[in-house]
Amino acid sequence: MKLEQMYTGCLAEAAYYIESEGEVAIIDPLRETKPYIDRAEADQAQIKYIFETHFHADFVSGHLDLAAKTGATIVFGPTAQPSYDAHVAIDGEEFSIGKIRIRVLHTPGHTMESSTFLLLDETGKETAIFTGDTLFIGDVGRPDLAVKTDLTREDLAGYLYDSLHEKILTLPDAIIVYPGHGAGSACGKNMSKETTDTLGNQKLFNYALRAQSKEAFIQEVTTGLATPPQYFPKNAVMNKTGYAPIDDVLKQGTQALSPAAFDAAANETGALILDVREAQSFAKGFIPNAINIGLDGQFAGWVGTLVVDLKQPLLLVTPQGSEEEAVLRLARVGYDNCIGYLDGGFEAWKADNREVDTIPSILANAFADLMLANPDLPALDVRRKSEYDSEHVVGVENLPLETLNDNMSRIDRTKTYYVHCAGGYRSMVALSILRARGFNNLVDVAGGFAAIKATGKLTITDYVCPTTLL
Repeated sequence: MKLEQMYTGCLAEAAYYIESEGEVAIIDPLRETKPYIDRAEADQAQIKYIFETHFHADFVSGHLDLAAKTGATIVFGPTAQPSYDAHVAIDGEEFSIGKIRIRVLHTPGHTMESSTFLLLDETGKETAIFTGDTLFIGDVGRPDLAVKTDLTREDLAGYLYDSLHEKILTLPDAIIVYPGHGAGSACGKNMSKETTDTLGNQKLFNYALRAQSKEAFIQEVTTGLATPPQYFPKNAVMNKTGYAPIDDVLKQGTQALSPAAFDAAANETGALILDVREAQSFAKGFIPNAINIGLDGQFAGWVGTLVVDLKQPLLLVTPQGSEEEAVLRLARVGYDNCIGYLDGGFEAWKADNREVDTIPSILANAFADLMLANPDLPALDVRRKSEYDSEHVVGVENLPLETLNDNMSRIDRTKTYYVHCAGGYRSMVALSILRARGFNNLVDVAGGFAAIKATGKLTITDYVCPTTLL
């Protein structure tokens, strides 16, 4: 038997490859199919089953394309109602892969169709559990992401408690837990950076598993949940009802466009120009009205948070050679309407003598000196509220990036704002959005809060400042 965790850091997502005697099971694949097909071909094996732990909200799964290309059967747990051909298993049903078996354990709570898959090795020993979003390392799945249900999050948390205590915690301590996500995912609130552990260890150290009662568990897991990104329910619907083939999405999105064709496409389709270069490269020159969300950060998550319409036409400006990566990472979260990229990148745009915009930037030392000279200097910290509450520069207002679209009217267009985040990624996203909306008096503080704090010049506080734009 071969078992491999195929972890994708930018989404904090884990898919799984399991092979025995030339037969393969894939659990929770990402949108792209090639890695799984290539892996099976290397083993001279055939993908037999694609197991889905639930209808994912944070990414579009590759189950449909993978099934179409391999003939594998898609398997969901009880109560799932997909709009396409799939096997909806009964609780306790087993599936053979070579000499091993996978048993379905219905574990509702994160969603009602959520299921855990129990691996029994060649000897029939209970070896591992693939828990999806039911149990993470250090956490459990949040109970507020189910789509179209009359159940409250407290109801779902109650189901989750029962699932954990009746189906999972009764298993041997030596079993290995393979979750669907690790730290960085918005599907939980306290996930570890570790991506596997023993069940016995989780019983000792996972806060949610140590709750002394069902009521205490419900209170624990429903407290402190951040608002999920707006694209989550849309992705869940795509996973349930279907989506365009990934090959078609990639073919359309990787069409190379000359500067003239790119400009024409932007004007004719109303496409959003998405510049995925590194923040400071963008600041030094970009196409007017382009939005900067860099591939070097949490690209897909921020696109999903800030671009409301999944069907929004997109035009890409990328570093050379990154075009397909950008289109694929957009497709992973359901943005399938990329219509091409700028051939030759931003340099080609400049060489064609087309209009260019810039965003000025100052060093943290210079910003600190300005703040000391003028304590009322308009300045925005676009980190999350929790980061700001932890520590921030006295006198700097908080406008979290994820709330920017809803709070733009609170920004005074007549003032020059100095904008920072933690290190420079999110501030450039915010600055590009503001510039595209006609805010012209904007300055980036290079290096963000980390660089400002390092100057030692300004007062840093660890309590909430009353000037918080929320």
